[in-house]
Amino acid sequence: MDVDESDADVSTIAAAIGEPARTRMLYCLVDGRARTATELAAVADVMPSTTSAHLRRLEKARLVKLVVQGKHRYYSLDGANVATALEALNVLAAGSGPRFVPNAPANLRAARTCYDHLAGTLGVRLHDRLRDLKWIRPAGERAYDLAPAGVAGFERMGIDVAATRALRRRFATACLDWSERRDHLAGALGAALLGLALKRKWIVRDLDTRIVTITPAGRREIKAWIGVE
Repeated sequence: MDVDESDADVSTIAAAIGEPARTRMLYCLVDGRARTATELAAVADVMPSTTSAHLRRLEKARLVKLVVQGKHRYYSLDGANVATALEALNVLAAGSGPRFVPNAPANLRAARTCYDHLAGTLGVRLHDRLRDLKWIRPAGERAYDLAPAGVAGFERMGIDVAATRALRRRFATACLDWSERRDHLAGALGAALLGLALKRKWIVRDLDTRIVTITPAGRREIKAWIGVE
């Protein structure tokens, strides 16, 4: 792909994201859940008759994908890289100043999902603690690998490191948190950690938002395993 083609692709994606109704649809999908066109029309506040055109535009730009299950048609983000780009745009949209003061609701800042991994204050603290424990270590630009202590630690927690590493995606990466302006853990390892926390009921998901709530058991277990309050 030459420079002109690359520029054209970026312009196509930017134009697809830039329309307010499509922006609302995309951010609705950042929680990793799939939704119907009718649900996305309600979120975007557009007529159902125009929703299909918006979704086709997003599909063409490879921002969303369609999954057909029986008589039902569901839309979701077309991969974690789309969620990462949307999170980065949130950071840009908030602007810059001499001192960053988050203005998102407190429970959204505290703990939420970012597509398929944990974000917010909880996600950032987990990321920092994993680095302090030397479980994760830099492995290229914004990428991580596991140190031997990390392999042992995650395996004890119940995460199959070999299976996680074998997935066809980046193993562990840093993702800039839009409310904290610091990194949380993404990639296959971040997704595995979120999956474990949900399975063990350390956290529970809000039905309609990206917010997750830490349970009393979760507070105990996260502190016991990783040392995060």
